[in-house]
Order: sequence, then structure tokens, then C-alpha cells
Amino acid sequence: MDLQAAMGQFFNDKGEIALAPQLTLSGLAELMYQADFAQGGGDRKVLRFWDFSGSREGEAVEYTRTEVNTRIKATAARLQQVGRIGDRVAILANNSPEYIFAFLGSLYAGMTPVPLYDPTEPGHTDHLNAVIGDCAPKFVLTNSNSAAAVREHFAETPSRERPRIISVDSLPDTLAASYENPLTTLAGQQMMASSQVMPIDMPAFLQYTSGSTRNPAGVILTNRSILTNVLQIFTAAKLKMPLRLVSWLPLHHDMGIILAAFVTILGLKNEIMSPRDFIQQPSRWVTQLNRRESDKNLYTVVPNFALELAVRYGKPTEGQELDLSAIDGIIIGSEPVTRTSVESFAEAFEPYGLKRDVLRPSYGLAEASLLVTTPQTPNRPLFANFDRDALAEGRAEVIEADNDKAVVFASNGQVVQPQFLTLVDPETRAEVADSLVGEIWAHGQNMAAGYLERPEDTEATFRNTLGERLAEGSRVADAPNDGWMATGDLGVILDGELYITGRLKDLIVIAGRNHYPQDVEYTVQQASEHIRPDSVAAFAVPGDDVEKLIIIAERDNTRDESGDDAAVEAIRSAVSGNHGLVPAEIRIVAPGEIARSSSGKIARRVAHKAYVAEQQ
Repeated sequence: MDLQAAMGQFFNDKGEIALAPQLTLSGLAELMYQADFAQGGGDRKVLRFWDFSGSREGEAVEYTRTEVNTRIKATAARLQQVGRIGDRVAILANNSPEYIFAFLGSLYAGMTPVPLYDPTEPGHTDHLNAVIGDCAPKFVLTNSNSAAAVREHFAETPSRERPRIISVDSLPDTLAASYENPLTTLAGQQMMASSQVMPIDMPAFLQYTSGSTRNPAGVILTNRSILTNVLQIFTAAKLKMPLRLVSWLPLHHDMGIILAAFVTILGLKNEIMSPRDFIQQPSRWVTQLNRRESDKNLYTVVPNFALELAVRYGKPTEGQELDLSAIDGIIIGSEPVTRTSVESFAEAFEPYGLKRDVLRPSYGLAEASLLVTTPQTPNRPLFANFDRDALAEGRAEVIEADNDKAVVFASNGQVVQPQFLTLVDPETRAEVADSLVGEIWAHGQNMAAGYLERPEDTEATFRNTLGERLAEGSRVADAPNDGWMATGDLGVILDGELYITGRLKDLIVIAGRNHYPQDVEYTVQQASEHIRPDSVAAFAVPGDDVEKLIIIAERDNTRDESGDDAAVEAIRSAVSGNHGLVPAEIRIVAPGEIARSSSGKIARRVAHKAYVAEQQ
């Protein structure tokens, strides 16, 4: 099947995305499958799952195009037997093929999936309880590996309030034959007749925020928002066919599930493993990126810390062959991207055929479905050194890297089209010029519909009106005035490149000066090898006269407590020298002790809240 031609049908002669009002994610998936099947693609292997539970080498479990479609429809048919169109379906499972079948099976049934995670994930019970209470799912889809933990999680829930639990891998293939397109059923026809919303604008799924910045909120993603962003990704990233996606990203995370759904819908090769298996042995991910005979173009998407782990633990041993020449894109997102990680990764793997320009720091968020910006020029990856003092005043001035005041930021490229993006003054909402720090605002059909049952939050985030535009050089001269999404992220645009400088509400303001926590955290990491990479939380708490800086850092796995005092002094000296700040307290804690979001990012605000509560 010619995918370029197939995707081209969703663009008009002006290059604009044009989606039919009846189109849904499941409709597109079935359309693509039937076209592929008619051309003999049913037996093509498209999904490979690496199971490392039995051996360090792992066992590959593979599925053909038809087997994937059958499992999706079997799941959908079972949901249709016991539920109704529009029911919410929580997915509680580990990374596995069943997770993908559960997600797409829910869509095929006309229900709303809620991607979550295995209840055995440590430290996230409160988050999971909050999400389940917020969305009230009628069903829970899981698999045999996670079923016992799921049942235990709901053991104390009153039977009337307990969702029905279905293990996807226990469903027979024969169920698939009873599947019906929900829009052609009587219930579907009645819903369509009574609804003023076309299928394209109906909810596709609920993506919950990780909880690192606030209580988890359900982001309502519609068929239009997801389909639009998929098409934006397809064109902006200039994906080359045929491709193979390699991923260990958690499937409950927006980046993991949308990419998995994207390649499954299009029938592209998808190779997955669990995050835990990657963390335990990062070389497994590197091994999957090794070129195979049939490979043309490899793609993978990772957070910054994965690059660090791959350099430390993923390089091939002496005599081991590794060919990374087929990689066309390593998308880096989810957390701030550091020059140290990118450069060390490139240096470590360029001898094995890795091309430096495949490294693409990118920016996105669930409220925009997934991707907002990615490098779209040959000049990548790109880093800039900004003057720390100027940045504190809201200006970006480029200086030399060896300057003591230099703070490094990665370019996240350009906005994916068609979509508008600009920077505004958070107070006046007026567009700010290049080189000035502003809040990132975006506008496009990829934006979510809002937050589940949170009208005030929805209004504040998605229903913003743009203030005064730049008289000359406005980035959004042809954009609408209303319907802007305020990201809460701060950034600056220089020479057409977007640099993310921090989160609006995470700024550390001490004695009237702005300090970015990511900048302070980077200084802490560089101050001592005693500190575990990407495991620092810096935040401010109220003081008698001015706010006080608190730093919590995890001890590296290879170090012991005897080196804590020396590390504290090194950190204090580095932070004082680089930022003109004297930390009120520096704590060194055990690995894994700092709160993290469900996607593995440092939950700075959770750490802040816990610290303040402890002091009271």
C-alpha cells in the first residue's frame, strides 16, 4: 500500500488538512487495514513485543497485520456485549500487545479508552485512585500479567462501584466475527440523530496529565485533534517509508500511546518493550536500533535521560557489531533536553553509523494531542548559550559557551503545520518580539476539547484571546483572535528556533530575580559525580523576608552516604557561584526517593508540597 498516497487524501489542493465529518480513529484504522488486506498485506508482520521475563536475551512475540486486527475486534466485540457506546474504559496493564489491542478495541467499540498503567507500578497509588475516581470507568481492560494486581486494587471498592474487569488475552479470536461498527448499530444511529456533534469531533480518548504539575486532569482528545496531529507529525517529521518504530515508552503516556496507535493504524512495523526492561538494561534499546536486512528507516522517541543511560550502559562490548546507519529520527521530548546528553550520545554512537542530525529535540503536550514543534531544517540538533542575568530579566542574549554566566538550552525546532504558535506576555497577553521570553501559546485543530468536568480550567487553558500583535513581524498575522491554548511553558524564539526556558509557575523568584529550576538543577548535577543524573528537584519556599531555595538531590546508585557532606559543599559552591543564590537547604536522598510523575519525570511540585507539609 502506498502510504504517501493514502495520507494525501486527507489534504486539499492548498495543502490544508481536510477531514470528513464522519471520520474517526477506528474508521481510519479499518479503512487502512481493509486496503492493505486487499493488496495482500494481511500476513505481513507488523508488531513485535520483546518479553524479557524469562531471559536476559528476551523472547520476541510477533503479530501479523490480520492477527492485530482480529485481536482489536475481539476486544471490541466483548465490550459491545457488555457495554454501551460512550462508556469509559480504563486500561490497566503493563506495556504489551494487549495494551494496544485494548486501546484500539475500545475505539472500535465506540467507547472512550483511558490509558493508565499496571497498579504494581511503585509510588503511584494515589495518582491512580484519583484518576479512577475522576473518570469513573465502567470497564477495566488488562492482561494476564496485570490481572491479579488490578483485582487487588479494586478489592475494597464496593461491588456496585467496581468496574468490570476483562483480561484481553483471555478473549478468543472467534469473538471478532461478531464485531459491528458502532455507528451502523441502532444505538449508534440514535446517538447520531440526537447529537449535534459529528463523529470527527466526538471524544476519542481521555489522556490524564501525569500529576507532576497539578492534580491529574483528564484531557479530552477528539478524533479530529488526534487525526490532525498524526497528519502534522507525518509531514513535519518528514517520515520516510518503509519505517520501523522502536519504543519502550510507557503506553499510558500520551507520547507512547499515540505513537503506538499511529503506527498500528497505518500498518507500520512497531517494536516494543517495557520501560522497566529498558531501565534494567539500556543496551536492549540500542540493540533494537541495530540495522536489519529489511530496514530502510528507523525511528524512536525517548526522553533525555534515555540518552544518558544508553551512553553509560548501552555501548556495545568489544567485538560486538552495531549498525545505526538506518536511524532517520530520534525524537527527544517529555523533559528538558541537555547538550551534555545529546553530545555524549552522538560521540558514543557516531562510530557505529549514527548520523548526528537524526537527533531531534522536540516539544509537545497532551493538551495539543502530542507534538507542537520539532526541528524541520537540516541544522539540528541546535543549542544556544544564553546570558543568565539577561534571562532573569526576560531577555535572551547569546554569549560564548565558556562564559560563567552561560546557560544552555536546546532548540525544539519549528511549529508543525498547519498550526499557529507565538509567545505572549502572560500579563497583557500581547505578542512579544523575538529574543524576549514569553508564554507559549498555540492554536490549531490538534488542540484538545478541554478537561473532563473542569470548565474553569478548560476556559483558562483553551479559550484564550490573543492581545495586541506585533506591528511588524507577527508570527500569527492570519490567525484567529480567540481559541488559543496557553501552555504554561516559557520560551524564546531566535532565528526561527524555539527554545523552552521553563514553566511559568515553576519560576524561582528570590529577591526580585527570576531563576529557572532546570538551570539550577543542571548546575547541581554538574557539581558532583555523587549526584544521580536527572534526579534533582529545586524549588522555592516562603521565608521570613524573601523566598528560600531548597535543593533535593538523589545519590548516584554507585555512591554511598559517606560522600554526602562533600557533595553538599560542592553543590552549595556551584549554585552560589553560578546563580548568586545561597541554598537554604540541600538534601541528599537515596535513589528513587524524589517523587516522580507516572511517566517518570521529577515531580517538582509534589516534592515542594511534601517539603512544605513537613515543615508545618
